[in-house]
Amino acid sequence: MSEEMIPDVELTSDVAEAEIAETAEPAVNYSEKTLAELVSLFEELMQNEERMKMSKEAEAIKSAFYKRLQKEKAEAGLAGVEAPAEDEASEEVADVPADNPFAVIEAGFKDQYNRYKKERAEYNKALEKEREENLALKEAVIADLKALLEKQEDVNATFPEFREIQARWRAVGPVPAQNYRNITETYQLYVEQFYDMVKINRELRDLDFRKNLEVKEQLCQQAEALAEQENVVEAFRELQKLHDQWKEYGPVAKEFRESVWERFKSATAVINRKYQAHFEGLKEQQADNLAKKTVLCERVEAIAEREIADSNEWNACSKEIEDIQKEWRTIGFASKKENQKIYDRFRAACDKFYERKREFYSEYKDSINANLEKKIALCEAAEALMTSTDWKKTTDQFISLQKQWKEIGAVPRKKSEQLWKRFRAACDYFFAERDKHAKPENDYYGNLKAKLALVEEIKAYEMKGDESDIQAMQDFQKRWQEIGFVPFKEKDRVAKAYKDAMAKFASARAPRRGRGRQLSEKERLIQKYHQLEQDIVTYENNIGFFSMSKASEPLIKQMQERIALAKEELKALAEQIRQLSETEEQE
Repeated sequence: MSEEMIPDVELTSDVAEAEIAETAEPAVNYSEKTLAELVSLFEELMQNEERMKMSKEAEAIKSAFYKRLQKEKAEAGLAGVEAPAEDEASEEVADVPADNPFAVIEAGFKDQYNRYKKERAEYNKALEKEREENLALKEAVIADLKALLEKQEDVNATFPEFREIQARWRAVGPVPAQNYRNITETYQLYVEQFYDMVKINRELRDLDFRKNLEVKEQLCQQAEALAEQENVVEAFRELQKLHDQWKEYGPVAKEFRESVWERFKSATAVINRKYQAHFEGLKEQQADNLAKKTVLCERVEAIAEREIADSNEWNACSKEIEDIQKEWRTIGFASKKENQKIYDRFRAACDKFYERKREFYSEYKDSINANLEKKIALCEAAEALMTSTDWKKTTDQFISLQKQWKEIGAVPRKKSEQLWKRFRAACDYFFAERDKHAKPENDYYGNLKAKLALVEEIKAYEMKGDESDIQAMQDFQKRWQEIGFVPFKEKDRVAKAYKDAMAKFASARAPRRGRGRQLSEKERLIQKYHQLEQDIVTYENNIGFFSMSKASEPLIKQMQERIALAKEELKALAEQIRQLSETEEQE
């Protein structure tokens, strides 16, 4: 490789500079400063002529300000959701009440910071314009160099022009990063062509070669010293400058070209490997942090979407949110590209939960009063129907009223028991009268006799200890469901007799539960429903654990599939439970 070829890892780029700036630590520790001191420091920064080059100091002051502000708000009982840490702080300050003692200082700081951001945006725009102008200047230099190569003049005339072109090239500032490689390679190509094609005086040429060799050997020494430096980010920054200088100087004598380049390239390779290892480790940690924060976002989002019925549940969910926020603060940053996005997602989920909570408590009083009116209306409807002799139609109407009663939410506690007794009395009266006047086709007492006979048959069944017991159990359950209604006043007694008789099948249906009471079909389904809910929580926790490893993608996918299947099964179980509940109500 020729000494003037561009190395494999291009060092001069806006991307590299951005990465260095992102990881550089501020010169001052602002964490112990007061709000007033931080405001004063930012005002001083705004007066600094070099403030456009002090973005990391500005961001450090901003981060420290919002952390201190949130801490003092919390101590004053004014804080809501935790403020972001470091670069997570939002540029916009949330609206605060007029009586908030922090409003003035917060608004003042926000105004100062926004002015700085605006100035910096204008500065960056001007800088980009300047780089475009520099690109045009360097293109003009290359055009003049190309024209010089085409001249057939004496070397005494061309060489001073060549020196002037080199000086012009070095005097021009940086160009846009996307154009850097191409224009530098073009310039170096024409420089080499000048030395190779022009019949230059050997003394001048050798003098120039010796001067370039001296400079490049010095650059090699500096690069080798940087390779031993512990601060790899600072070493990379300085190496970048050395490469810029290297490319500004012409070639050396052919016998030294390869050796001096290899020396410089070797030192570069050492620093590049350290730099790459540093940022690979940083990227991996940032990816792990992003995965952990994503899991926390999903947990908060799930809580924010959860159906919550009463204040006790709201308080429990609030405790969950607070615990998640504490865990969030223990996790480091994600990448610069994703950090603000993931924080915005987390903040939005928290805000949604607290907004729903505020709405619940604001509507709670109206809701329970409305529920009171609804249940009073159901009592009146039941009392109006209780003397009806249209048994079939009225039975359906009472079942509907009972279903509506269950769907209505809470009422004032002091009214709850009174209303229930009133409603139940009307229902009991109607069903008792219905049973007394039952028609032959509605042989409730015949059904009672049949169910009692079935209970005796179940009691007489001798357990075999094999699969036949399960088949017998299922057959008994089916026959029980096929028998019609019994007299209302006998419903509880015969149901208990059936459950007691079926208890012998507990070991056949659920051998791991040990001996005990036989669960009803509805109880079994409810128990399975709750178990599935716990399984989903376990799977979600597993995803959070697996996400910490780069090789766990297949396991995460497997957990996600299990969660999807479990949720589908939950829907099916819910429907079965609903149907069984309706059947029980009809009995």
